[in-house]
Amino acid sequence: MRLVVRSLEGDAAATEVLRALEQRASDRGLPPPAALTGNWFGGSTVLVPSVRVRPVESATAFDVLDRQPAVTREPGVPEDAVGGGWIGYLGYELTDSAAARSGRRRLPVAAWGWTDDVLRRDRWGQWWFETLTERESHARAVELAGIVAEAAGREAGNTAGAGTVVVPDADRHRKSVRRCVEEIADGEIFQANICSRFAVPFTGSPLELFATGSARFGPARAAYVAGEWGAVASLSPELFLARHGRVVRSSPIKGTTPRRGPEDDHNADVLRESRKDIAENVMIVDMSRNDLGRVARTGTVTTPKLLRVEAHPGVWHLVSEVRAELPPDTGDAELLRATFPPASVTGAPKVRALEIISELESDPREVYCGAVGMASPVGGTELNVAIRTLECSAGEVAFGVGGGITADSDASAEWRECLTKAAPLLSLLERSDE
Repeated sequence: MRLVVRSLEGDAAATEVLRALEQRASDRGLPPPAALTGNWFGGSTVLVPSVRVRPVESATAFDVLDRQPAVTREPGVPEDAVGGGWIGYLGYELTDSAAARSGRRRLPVAAWGWTDDVLRRDRWGQWWFETLTERESHARAVELAGIVAEAAGREAGNTAGAGTVVVPDADRHRKSVRRCVEEIADGEIFQANICSRFAVPFTGSPLELFATGSARFGPARAAYVAGEWGAVASLSPELFLARHGRVVRSSPIKGTTPRRGPEDDHNADVLRESRKDIAENVMIVDMSRNDLGRVARTGTVTTPKLLRVEAHPGVWHLVSEVRAELPPDTGDAELLRATFPPASVTGAPKVRALEIISELESDPREVYCGAVGMASPVGGTELNVAIRTLECSAGEVAFGVGGGITADSDASAEWRECLTKAAPLLSLLERSDE
């Protein structure tokens, strides 16, 4: 296959073009669009005009990503081109220790769809049509160029339809945190991530929830995929894996405090000096290093960034980065089997932490704490950590929140952290009632 790339005119925002693509798909009876917005593949937004994202069995959920054609890259093609590939998600319940709860899932454990075409908006605001199929590519480019050119100023659709929020049991969450602290005291684990789930009846548009949230919060790793099974609108700030050639990196986030506006330096300093949050982040970095070390070339695992305080919507986060170099024949499936689920949403040591999480959490996490993203034969593979993620199915929107528990954790403080993390998503759903 050969990659074909054409530059397009127009300065429409990604969410405006996404809305236009949904209207196009609806008018033509096509599968819905998909989207990666924020900082993907060299700083780009990637929109898929139409893609059939289908459920995938657990046994093959990772292997799908290695089924890619060889693509010829012509001279002059932008370095950050994507062209096409697999787009979809991996649910947390792919972990064996969560299998006991998998029968209560409402979404597929994993779902992927292949696309030959994408619209990409690069870091300088330039739109590109990229395709892996030359047949009739000119006609598709002309049509999609018209959509990009006319999408600017497109009004948001109707997001109304949210009902009363079903708040998780605070006492149950606090009890689980205390039990987790006991497991740490007994030497079973050093740290674990304990979560609870919110739910809201919803009859509005999942794509509008995503478009509104993406525009309002500007998350770095936002992703949207939908199918007959439902929709996933991930407003994640966190990178799980970015693999380009033989180099792979992960940017775990651990450590959170409320952010009271753009000038809130005080809480940033509080987070920077928090022994509990620092310990939590360092443990997750160690686990990320260990996970990548299972498949990396010996001596290539490094930590170029450690404990950096970053501003995110409504919160401050501690963010680190781990990098590694893979052997020549290591595919995405082997990489994922070594690293999934993401270190920042599990615990240490990982296997035992997953078992304890399964004991303490009554509901399946679904897509939450899994990963959403894209694997391209041209651009590489990038996956987020599916936090701040709305899962739409059967007339309901659900999402998980949680935090890392260490020996110093206070159960009431951990519940307050859950409410802090839930607030942006709840405000988004409240907005849809207007």
